[in-house]
Order: sequence, then C-alpha cells, then structure tokens
Amino acid sequence: MTSYLGKSLQTVLLLTVFFAVPAASAEEAPPTELTPEQEMAIKLELSKYAVLGQQQILHLTEQATDEYTETLADSEPNMPSAWMLLEDGVTVKRINIDDQAKEAPAQIRILMYRAALKSVARHGKIHGSVILYTGKIREGSDDEALVIEFEHRLGISGNKVVPYQSENGQVTYGEPVTTEKPFQIFHDSKPEANTAN
Repeated sequence: MTSYLGKSLQTVLLLTVFFAVPAASAEEAPPTELTPEQEMAIKLELSKYAVLGQQQILHLTEQATDEYTETLADSEPNMPSAWMLLEDGVTVKRINIDDQAKEAPAQIRILMYRAALKSVARHGKIHGSVILYTGKIREGSDDEALVIEFEHRLGISGNKVVPYQSENGQVTYGEPVTTEKPFQIFHDSKPEANTAN
C-alpha cells in the first residue's frame, strides 16, 4: 500500500507539473494537444486517487469516532482529540498533547492540534488527519453535536457535524451534515477574493 500510494502521489505530481507549468520560452515547441484517449486516461487515473483519498478518510474517521464515542458516554467534560493516518494509508494514531495543553480550554486545544498536524503533514509523514470535538448545535440549545474536521493530502477537506444523544452510557447519532472547509493542514487555502468595490 505504501509503495502504491507513493507511486500515486508521484504520478499526481507529475501530471500537475505537466499541466501547470507554462512553457519556459517562445523558442520551445508549443505543447501538443492531448488525444481524447489520453484525456480519458488522465481522468481515470485522477479518479482513482480521489476514491483512494475518500476511502482513507472514511477509515480514519470511523476509527477516530469509535474511540471518541467512549468519552461522550461518560460524565466528564469532552475535550477535543485528534488522529492522523500514517504514510502506509492504514495505521491510525492518536495525538496526545495533554502535557502541553494542561489547563488549556477546548478552543486552544483545537488550535494546538491543527498546528501539530500541520507540522507533521508538511514533513510528509501522514496522509490524513481528523480533529473531533463537541459543541451545541445552535446557540441557546441543549442539543449536542460531534464535529469532525477532516483533511487528506489528496485534496479533501471538510467538516462533518453529527447530532448525538447520550443516555444511560449509550451514544446515539443523528443524521450528519458535511460541508467543505478551507485547507488548514496539508495545503494552504487561497485567500478569499476581495469582493468590496
């Protein structure tokens, strides 16, 4: 799996360079047109990576949610937690910042997890990340939700908000709502365009 993913990332990078780098000078030959077969082959190759990234995010999210669900059932306050998907695309590892965070509130812990994950990701050591924390569904409501921030090296980034209830040590989840979010771990998001005139 590691060598496959390594080759996959290399292929994506080569394709990106091939299509993104402009001609160096006017003396060079103009780029050749791709045949429909070549275009189809490229689209097929890229779709494989999209599927692979989605499968890995699903695996990472399921494992992290299973572990985090235990904390939702107890009476202790829920603090954010984070997990990362290692280079092999299978191994999931929880990040522990308890020594550094000590009395830090939840919002500060989330920022600390983002910074830690970004550092590891920028060194190419992981392929995916999730941060889980809880909050109110809306202001003034007692209804709780589990928030899952997820990112993958292959260009996937989103938030999943899942309503939940905890009764008698059992946690039940409602219908999740997933939205895209700016990249914070693996890539730098483009700044918002200034729309003011």
